Amino acid sequence: MQKLIVILGPTAVGKTKFAVQLAHKFGGEIISADSRQVYKLMDIGTGKDLNEYTINDAKIPYHIINVVNPNDEYDLFSFQTDFSKTIDKISQNKSVPFLTGGTGLYIHSILKNYKLSEVDFNLPRAKFLESIDINELNVILSKLKPIQHNVTDSNDKQRIIKAILIAENNSKSDLPDFNFETLVIGINENREIVKKRITERLKLRLQNGMIEEVEKLISNGITFEKLDFFGLEYKFIGKFLSGELNYNDMFQKLNSAIHQFSKRQMTWFRKMEKEGVFINWMNFNEIDKAELLISNFLNK
Repeated sequence: MQKLIVILGPTAVGKTKFAVQLAHKFGGEIISADSRQVYKLMDIGTGKDLNEYTINDAKIPYHIINVVNPNDEYDLFSFQTDFSKTIDKISQNKSVPFLTGGTGLYIHSILKNYKLSEVDFNLPRAKFLESIDINELNVILSKLKPIQHNVTDSNDKQRIIKAILIAENNSKSDLPDFNFETLVIGINENREIVKKRITERLKLRLQNGMIEEVEKLISNGITFEKLDFFGLEYKFIGKFLSGELNYNDMFQKLNSAIHQFSKRQMTWFRKMEKEGVFINWMNFNEIDKAELLISNFLNK
């Protein structure tokens, strides 16, 4: 059975650097589980830090980063499709796959083998659903899927319609089963340390081109509405550039939003634990502990 090592954790705890060190030691390749790092031209705001994938002059292969343009759609089915192709490639390379990132939904979909299939959103059924009141759409969705993998925005009609179409079409999956022997390692730090890192990192990114990155996206035709969709850095810098927020308000609101995002990430991971996913939690400086776990895992 294919073995898969997962390195997860909230933002600003050093997941990438941690995973790269381990991949270097065990002959691994990194599969990114980050819903925004898939987009090209979005480097600083998504924290790609591609220089971290080089260690001791060795370049660690990485996947599912910079795979689509910002004006393209990318969703969970897209991720599962890319993951399926990538895991086959890594297996052919006889490398060890490290799934690494902070998007809990993406990681959960692999560990719990979500059964998704591609949906044509231009079908007559979609046009019919467009004519239905949003409250009734929510009722339809709740009957199809009483328990959601992700909390759909109940005020966003297009998202509800997509969720309904996917739920109605999921009697069969277009993807193979994700059936792995897994080792899951979680990186976390003291809450106050993480809060300090988030704020310091945000200041640094703002000083080193993050605003200019968003300006470039706008000049390439990305709308303020799409920036809102990307969330966090792109949403609040977009509001600053549109004149809706001054710089100080933008910084304060964005800083607070990232802290809240970090908490939501941990909520996701705790939810995964309640559903039976065993996470070996440790601090960034406990890499020796991680190496021992992985060595035992790969050799058993």
